[in-house]
Amino acid sequence: MTKEKFIIDSSTVLKFIQIYCDDKHKDATKLYETLQLNYLNENLDEKLEYHLCSTCKETFVYSYQRLKECPHDEKPRCRKCPNPCYEKTQWKKLATIMRYGGIQLGLNKIKKIFIK
Repeated sequence: MTKEKFIIDSSTVLKFIQIYCDDKHKDATKLYETLQLNYLNENLDEKLEYHLCSTCKETFVYSYQRLKECPHDEKPRCRKCPNPCYEKTQWKKLATIMRYGGIQLGLNKIKKIFIK
């Protein structure tokens, strides 16, 4: 995986988890933090800022670690991966988050079109 692809994938996972956390954990205490991206033992010139509850932060950190350790040069979609690195419970949790976030992103695009 290229560094650029790693940055995009890390940002995308965070975006989906952030949407999920903002909607589902509105009343939870949020942690405001910054993550310096690191790939193949090299610090990248990219930081991700987030404000997540502790549960969603754990999910993001877990996903980030799995992404960093992905052995494929060209990363497949996780559900089509021949050697999944996610534990089954974590995979199901992230699948739920990604499905929810994808729907919300789609709805936000539609709202912007009609609310002009």
